[in-house]
Amino acid sequence: MTLKLTNSLGRHKQDFIPLNPDHIGIYVCGPTVYNYAHIGNARPSVAFDVLRSLLKTLYPKVTFVSNITDIDDKIMAAAKETGEPISSITEKFTAIYNADMEALGVTPPDHQPRATDTVPEMITLIENLIARGHAYTAEGHVLFNVPSYKDYGQLSGRNRDEQIAGARVDVAPYKKDPADFVLWKPSSDDQPGWDSPWGRGRPGWHIECSAMAEKFLGADFDIHGGGLDLTFPHHENEIAQSICAHGNTHFARYWIHNGFLTVEGEKMSKSVGNVLLVRDMLEHTPGEAIRFALLTAHYRAPFDWSARGLDEAMRTLTKFYDLIDAAGDVPGKIDPEFMDALCDDLNTPRAIAAMHVMAKEGRIGDLKASAALMGVLQQSPADWYASVAALADDIDVALIEELLAQRIAARDEKNWAESDRIRDQLIKMGVSIKDTANGTEWSVK
Repeated sequence: MTLKLTNSLGRHKQDFIPLNPDHIGIYVCGPTVYNYAHIGNARPSVAFDVLRSLLKTLYPKVTFVSNITDIDDKIMAAAKETGEPISSITEKFTAIYNADMEALGVTPPDHQPRATDTVPEMITLIENLIARGHAYTAEGHVLFNVPSYKDYGQLSGRNRDEQIAGARVDVAPYKKDPADFVLWKPSSDDQPGWDSPWGRGRPGWHIECSAMAEKFLGADFDIHGGGLDLTFPHHENEIAQSICAHGNTHFARYWIHNGFLTVEGEKMSKSVGNVLLVRDMLEHTPGEAIRFALLTAHYRAPFDWSARGLDEAMRTLTKFYDLIDAAGDVPGKIDPEFMDALCDDLNTPRAIAAMHVMAKEGRIGDLKASAALMGVLQQSPADWYASVAALADDIDVALIEELLAQRIAARDEKNWAESDRIRDQLIKMGVSIKDTANGTEWSVK
C-alpha cells in the first residue's frame, strides 16, 4: 500500500518515497517551554503521533525527533516576571508538556533534544555558512544573507515584500538586506549566553532546529513537520540555512503542516478568554477523548474545537468500548479500508468512518486492531469506564439525558435487553438510576 502525503514543498499530494526504506527519519518542531500547552499545541503532537504509528507499520525502523526550545526571549521574560531561574522554568514546563502529551496517548519521541544542549552544533553550522559566503558578522551579530540563496521562498511561496514584512526581527541598520535573519546575537550579562567566535551570545531561533535535526537525522532526511504557522519564516529559514551550510543537501524531502485550530469559531487568545489548556481539560475529560476529537478533522484542514465535538467523541468512544466489552477478547486485523484512508494523506475522518462500518458489521477484533494505528481503543473497557467515572464532577449531563431517553424508548417498546444494556452502560459511567412513579431519577456515584 502506497503512502501519499501532501508536501508543502510543491503544494500537492505525492507518493512518499523514502531516502532509505529501511530507516525513516522524521523531525517535528516541539514546544517553547515557558507556559502550559494548549489544545492548539496538542493538535500537531497527536497528528504526527499517528503519522509516526503509520510509518512504523509500513517500514522496519522509524526515528522520530521532536525538540524542546529552551532558549527564547519569552522564557527570559517569564523568568524576569516570576523571579524563577530560567532552568527552573524550562524544566518545569518540559515535564508538564510531556506529561500532558502522554495523557493524550502521544508516544515520547526517540530523541527530544534541547536547544541548550545543541549550541556547539549550531556554532558549527554558522561557521559553515560564513565560510560559504551565506552569512556575515555585524555588530556582534551573525546574519544569514537571504539574497545569497536563490531558492529562498520556495516553501511558503512568498514574494519579496512578504518576506520582509513577515520577518520576526525588525530591520536593523547593520543588515545587508532587510530580509536577512539572525543566526547569532549578543547576550547581556543578565541573559543566558555561550562563548563563540563572535563573542558571548546565544543562537537565533531558526538555527536551533536545523542543528538538532542534523544531529540526529543527518543533513538529509525524509519528513519535517509542524504547524502551518511555522511555514514562514521558521521553516523557510531552516531550509535556506541547512542547504547553504552544506551545499549538497536537500535537508527534509517532505514538509508536512497541520492546519490552524480555533475554539468555538474564534481564534484562541487571552483577551477573548478562550485559551484551552490541556492540563485543565484533563481534569474533566479523559485524554483519549481529547485525542479522538482532534482526529475527527483532517490534519491539514482548519479545525474548530467545540464542546459539542468533544461530547460526540466521548459518546463514540463509549459506544465502541461497549461493543468491545460485549465481544470480549477476539482476534482481529487492520481493516483494508481503514488502512487505505490513513495512507491517503492521513485521512483520519475517513478512517473513523471505516471504524463505524466495522462496528456496525460486528467486526470488533478488526475495529480494535485498526484503532491501534490511531492510538485509541487500546485500554480495557473497564479502564475507560473508570476514567469516565473518576471525572464524574464534570460528567456529561447531555450524554446521560440522551441515554436515559434511549432507555425509556426501549422500555416503551418492551425491548428489555436494550433497556438493560443502557442501564449497565450508565452504571459503568458511574451513574445510578432509579425508576419512580414520576419518571427515572439519576445521580452520580
